[in-house]
Amino acid sequence: MTQPLQQLICPLDRDPLEQSERSWCCEHGHSFDVARQGYVNLLPVQKKRSKDPGDSKAMITARRHFLQQGHYQPIASAIAETVLSSGNQAILDAGCGEGYYLNYLTAAAEQQDTELAVAGLDISKWAIQAAAKRDKQVNWMVASNSAIPLADSSVDSLLCIFGFPVTDEFKRVLKPGGRLIMVDPGAEHLQQLKAIIYAQLKTKPKTLPINDSQFQLDSEQRLSFPVSLSSQEAIDNLLVMTPHLYRGSAEGLKKAAQLNQIELTADVWLRVFTLSVE
Repeated sequence: MTQPLQQLICPLDRDPLEQSERSWCCEHGHSFDVARQGYVNLLPVQKKRSKDPGDSKAMITARRHFLQQGHYQPIASAIAETVLSSGNQAILDAGCGEGYYLNYLTAAAEQQDTELAVAGLDISKWAIQAAAKRDKQVNWMVASNSAIPLADSSVDSLLCIFGFPVTDEFKRVLKPGGRLIMVDPGAEHLQQLKAIIYAQLKTKPKTLPINDSQFQLDSEQRLSFPVSLSSQEAIDNLLVMTPHLYRGSAEGLKKAAQLNQIELTADVWLRVFTLSVE
């Protein structure tokens, strides 16, 4: 019931791409090969800000191991329920990482006999390589949220999970009345770990992640649940997969490295915005 979303466009001239054997081509002769893992790289060298942008291979490996243990399964379940409430649709996960949430979603869609056309993009080639290995029913793309290689008005629901929204591009690829589904950390997210690794905790005021009059907040749900990590490996994976490893104090990270277990609180907001019809 799940198939790859096919409405890809050329990242160089924005013309439609057509798939032929092991490549995607536009009418002006630009060609992008499908890698052996099953993804296509649509992030031209001239649009990269670094040689190896996005999350590193180590971060992706740590995130895959952590998520496979089911620690964030309640988030995946809530996302799937929210998405599938609208029935058959075209989906884009903008900043899909190693594909955990999309994989959970497509499995839930199969159980409910819901038809999805699905694409996932991430600027990290390591993320997309890992995602493509686990699910062949999705069009996986190395690409950026600032230049999404999908046609205008081609997406019914756009996922941005712990990601970086680019409102102009999101509005372009969403159909009128389409949904932007976002997951962002709440005030108490991983607070117990932060108290160890940071010298001082900062409280951020609650603000919406989108400030655009065309995106109307349709609903918001706060998910808060316990996460019990009972090994140093699990704690290490959590640190490596997040920016906290690079932002924490040296003293705090040393304390974290000595932990064998920790009880945490996962605290996130799941919000649905609707793109208004002009």
